[in-house]
Formats: sequence, C-alpha cells, structure tokens
Amino acid sequence: MKKIVMVLLAVGGALVARRKLEESKAEQALWAQATDPLNS
Repeated sequence: MKKIVMVLLAVGGALVARRKLEESKAEQALWAQATDPLNS
C-alpha cells in the first residue's frame, strides 16, 4: 500500500513540475514578444 501511495505522490509531483515548466515557458515567450524591439 505504501508503494502505491509513493508512486502516486511521485506522479503528482511530476505533473505539478511539468505544469510549472510550461507556465514558465509561456511567460518567457510573452515577455520575449513584449520586449522584442522589432515589434515597436
């Protein structure tokens, strides 16, 4: 039972980390677009 809980926690942690990474990439792309001197 403990192994199942640990696996579920690991999977949950990986999903949270992946979501944070995608949000970070999206925000970085937004800033790159907003600060691009060619768009001025």
